[in-house]
Amino acid sequence: MGVLETAPKGNVGKIKKNRSSDTIMEVVMYVISAIFLVILIYPLYFIVIASFSDPSAVAGGQVWLFPKGFTLDGYKELLRHENIWIGYWNTILYTAVGTAIGLVVNISAAYALSRKDLVGRKYISLFFIFTMFFNGGLIPTFLTIRDFHLYDTFLVMVLPFAVGVFNIIVARTFFQTSIPGDLWEAAQIDGCGNLRYFAQIVLPLSKAIIAVLGLWIAVGYWNSYFNALIYLKNPNMYPLQLILRNILITNQMQSGMGTGEAAQIALRLANMMRYSVIIVATVPIMCVYPFVQKYFNQGVMIGAVKE
Repeated sequence: MGVLETAPKGNVGKIKKNRSSDTIMEVVMYVISAIFLVILIYPLYFIVIASFSDPSAVAGGQVWLFPKGFTLDGYKELLRHENIWIGYWNTILYTAVGTAIGLVVNISAAYALSRKDLVGRKYISLFFIFTMFFNGGLIPTFLTIRDFHLYDTFLVMVLPFAVGVFNIIVARTFFQTSIPGDLWEAAQIDGCGNLRYFAQIVLPLSKAIIAVLGLWIAVGYWNSYFNALIYLKNPNMYPLQLILRNILITNQMQSGMGTGEAAQIALRLANMMRYSVIIVATVPIMCVYPFVQKYFNQGVMIGAVKE
């Protein structure tokens, strides 16, 4: 016999009413989710179509769903600069090396702080957290980097800012909540030491948090330009973001200083390059996300759970 047949008649109406309420709630949630999805995605979509549109049409509010006055002049003008490719290579190098160093130091520190047998663990954690709210400032940091002979070197882009306290806290929580303490006891019985346990047992079980931190650190290095602006003086070492910034500033200055038709052409190119710069700088790092997507949600949620 079915559920409705065995249930009292008075409860049949309640069951149907509850099912109807659930359906309405699902529809409402889908509608709200779709609205938020459009709000988040449309600005990105607009940047893409605007980069292929005539700048006068963009400025006039004629670009909504499709490009107007399709053109590739913005990309042609941008890629005409040879230092773009130097910037790409530098940024890829900084991102790859910086991400590797960042993962090593942050994961290692997080695992050490997650161990309850670490002497002074609470005080060490307090020192780490203190740096999230207070630091020496720009001038003392610059003087420190100069005194360590890191100024205008490759290492200044990947070494001084490799430690991220927030990343350490997230990874530490992941280790505390996801790696059973019984594993360490079993490993000790088999004669496994700390380093071997960390390398052969903990790390293979921590792919999710490694992927999440790797993506966060890589995006930070890819988008970084301020450190290069302060600590680098050799143009051949500039990352892509700083080169794109300099190209935009130069074009805008030329359009403002010129007169007549030449100034109009320079202004048009500068306006077209605004959106092309965003696409050129963003698309490569966005291509990394699909490879870590399956680990991303798991790592973020587990690492965010408080012990």
